[in-house]
Amino acid sequence: MPEKRTTYLPVLLVDDDITGCTMMALTLRQAGVENVRSISDSRQVLPFLQEQSASLILLDLMMPHLSGQELLIAIRREHPGIQVVVISGANELNLAVECMKLGALDYLNKPVESTRLIACVKNALKINAIQGELLSLKRRMLEGLLDHPAAFEAIKTHSSKMRALFQYTEVIACSPQPILITGETGVGKELMARAVHHLSGVRGEFVSINVAGLEDTTFSDTLFGHKKGAFTGADQVREGLIARAAGGTLFLDEIGDLEERSQIKLLRLLQEGEYYQVGSDSIKKSTARIVAVTNQNLPERVAEKLFRRDLYYRLYTHEIHLPPLRERTEDIPLLLDHFLQVAALSYHKKPPVIAVSAVSHLQGLSFPGNVRELKAMIFDAVARHTEGELTAKSFGGSMGEGAVVSGVVPANGSTEHSIDAIFGHFPTSHEVEEYLINEAMRRSAGNINSAAAMLGITRQTIANHRKKQGGTPVKAEKLGVIPMESLFNK
Repeated sequence: MPEKRTTYLPVLLVDDDITGCTMMALTLRQAGVENVRSISDSRQVLPFLQEQSASLILLDLMMPHLSGQELLIAIRREHPGIQVVVISGANELNLAVECMKLGALDYLNKPVESTRLIACVKNALKINAIQGELLSLKRRMLEGLLDHPAAFEAIKTHSSKMRALFQYTEVIACSPQPILITGETGVGKELMARAVHHLSGVRGEFVSINVAGLEDTTFSDTLFGHKKGAFTGADQVREGLIARAAGGTLFLDEIGDLEERSQIKLLRLLQEGEYYQVGSDSIKKSTARIVAVTNQNLPERVAEKLFRRDLYYRLYTHEIHLPPLRERTEDIPLLLDHFLQVAALSYHKKPPVIAVSAVSHLQGLSFPGNVRELKAMIFDAVARHTEGELTAKSFGGSMGEGAVVSGVVPANGSTEHSIDAIFGHFPTSHEVEEYLINEAMRRSAGNINSAAAMLGITRQTIANHRKKQGGTPVKAEKLGVIPMESLFNK
């Protein structure tokens, strides 16, 4: 089982003033720091730390038996990874400064103001988490080991790039900060998100929502829920997906396509951990971990003012960028074998033998749809296979025709098959978009997922295009253009 998050370790309050400890614990719990423990006898602190440790200690200086200063020295010697914040009265300021020199992170004056207490504790927890992540990452990189390889079993790879990402993911999975997973369509972003959820140790659900194309009202209602009577037709309470993901992971797919008004609401959720149900004035707290995914270039969308800069930086705390398949071609034989087995089982066939030349052929393709495209090609080849080996020609079906072989140009350098020859004129960008989408839909026999993988775009983009066209792909002949096969298969 994955280790528990660092934040599950308690914040330890050490003070002989029991009433003061109780008030500080209540203040911290109301601010979302739920795991708080109190010790009034300083002699019990070191045995407690030996038994279960702590993420942070708030240490009063003036206590009977063992003073705060003596305890600080012992803690820094025996438990150097635990941050300590000293609490001092006004007449103990010089002593507090001396404690800072001994290694205390900060100090608080009595009586402790609630805002100062909360800010200090949350800052200390962040520092503690970052230091833990750096130490863990350094150890994993030096040793080249995975603590929980089973979490990544769904991602078939031999790539050193991917293994380094797995090591990084093991480190950050326990952080409460949001995680941004980026990469082209079909590289396995959701599989990585599920690995993060598994490694995080959270007990709640993995709840997924595709936010591409959602209007702000739909986004708010789906994510945050609504009160009864919030709008016409709201005849009962809806809790929303953020409540369903409490104590778990909220997976936001296609985050780069989120509307601006929705981006503002998501930013508040990430910054404050708070949200409002539609039709409600009462603030609700979120305990869900956010994992966002996009195939968009977010820095470019920020520059184009299509994505909020502050939201991007909030999501960018931890980024996992998955490389495209063309940058890890060493994985193709492994993926080929895996999908051949799965496809053969699906079609109740014996797994066919694949020719060596076919493997080389596949490793030369650019795969704009990445692993998803390769899977579709293999399933199609197995479905059509009757006898003999699978050759390069076996993968020349609908998906294979859409894959571009890197660096291939006509031997004679002819421009016979230029874009003008296809359209009969130099087309507009709208004409090119319409032609490519319709052609991909034709070649994939109307399968939107396959067409999207072929083009390297989202399923939602094709769905929106078809809606504008009345739901039926326009044939190439109706556009007054030459079908692609008639040009390239002469």
